[in-house]
Amino acid sequence: MTSRPAEELAEAFVELADTLSAEFELDDFLRLLANRCVRLLDVDAAGVFLIEHGVAASSDRLTLVELSIQRHDEGPWRDCCRTGEAIAVPDLTAERDRWPSYVAAVCKAGFMATHTFPLRRHEELAGTLTLYRTEPGDVAKEDARLAQAMADIATIGILRARALHKQETLAAQLQHALNSRVVIEQAKGVVSERLGLTMPEAFGALRTHARSHNMRVSELALSIVDGKFDTDLLREGT
Repeated sequence: MTSRPAEELAEAFVELADTLSAEFELDDFLRLLANRCVRLLDVDAAGVFLIEHGVAASSDRLTLVELSIQRHDEGPWRDCCRTGEAIAVPDLTAERDRWPSYVAAVCKAGFMATHTFPLRRHEELAGTLTLYRTEPGDVAKEDARLAQAMADIATIGILRARALHKQETLAAQLQHALNSRVVIEQAKGVVSERLGLTMPEAFGALRTHARSHNMRVSELALSIVDGKFDTDLLREGT
């Protein structure tokens, strides 16, 4: 168990909770979580796996290991994702039959023990946090509790940032759809006036031309509004 000032713990939790700033980058945040684990706990390395994103680690060497083991559908990280429960492996060599590829890759990198924690909020599982030790043995209980606490606060931040991103994406999509609708209505008016068509007939002419020329109606409408398209070419579709 490592000695850690209360101020350093507080700073780590504040950093892990701060995911709504404009400068937030998910990869940087995952590396922050891994690095803080190594700094505050009695472990030699840490790696983070997100189901919808990928991996990050506290060192370049471990990043390569994490990327390698993700190609094999085995290991405590995979079992943790399936069960949502922490998995302690105090001696990896005792698990060669259970996870042969995983154990070979991790031991080759110089690690002999792991402890994997779920990144989970209620029923939603975002990924896993794995602590690595170069010597066999369990992670101290106090370190394990602190690791799970950091995993929990990080998960809240990750899910909150993900939800915000989805909201922003949806808002952008809705705005794009609205803008396209406005342009189409403007193009319908131009076509209706120039070709003497009703508004439904003008839209039909736009849609027919767009389909026959493998274009989007909104793309054709924009070229009409910008004056880059000869509306007489639509007569053949009316």
